Amino acid sequence: MQLFYDKKITENDTQFIFDKIESKHIVKVLRKKEGDILYITNGIGNIFTSKISIANDKRCLVDIVKKEFVKNPLEYKLHIAIAPTKNNQRLEWFLEKATEIGVTEITPIICTHSERKVIKKERLEKVLIAAMKQSKRFYLPKLNEAITFKKFINVKQSGSLFIAHCEETDKKTLKSQLIKEKDVMVLIGPEGDFSTNEIALSLHNNFIAVSLGNSRLRTETAGIVAAHSVAFVNE
Repeated sequence: MQLFYDKKITENDTQFIFDKIESKHIVKVLRKKEGDILYITNGIGNIFTSKISIANDKRCLVDIVKKEFVKNPLEYKLHIAIAPTKNNQRLEWFLEKATEIGVTEITPIICTHSERKVIKKERLEKVLIAAMKQSKRFYLPKLNEAITFKKFINVKQSGSLFIAHCEETDKKTLKSQLIKEKDVMVLIGPEGDFSTNEIALSLHNNFIAVSLGNSRLRTETAGIVAAHSVAFVNE
């Protein structure tokens, strides 16, 4: 099943018109024609089976022939707050793989040691959409605006709260602290790690310091290890 995405499609629609970019992709690149079946999701659990009625590369029109709602397979919410990597491709790789593994929400956090302080949210959302479609998921992870660590840490969070850092202090392993079907929030720092003050602030705000293993991991790798650990415990 080849999956298409558009957040504007709703349960009340009987027909739907793709925008110019997607219409061109469907008609010119994929060479779809009248009568072909397309599957569309709006990223919040709905899947629409549709049939092309007008294969126009500027205005592809489909008739909705079936509507389904797919319950989110994740019995928990996973929110990863991660410092943007200096190499933007590494952040995109993290977003892609985390979507495939299963993440609910992502917040880019700007830390004291962050080398990248600006992100292109529109570009990153495209990465999330592509990964959702490729992995045939019907729920699009929420990508928040970038926020400073200081502001983020003062926002009340829910579920089990963890900060993964590299300082030689008393830490638990993340896997040992996870509880099946319980919401999780994990903080992942920049290449230069969280500052001592940031770690202290997180502990003051009820975060638990955790280790992701014996190796020193890149930021994006640490994010993937955290996502996989949560998914593994919930299998």
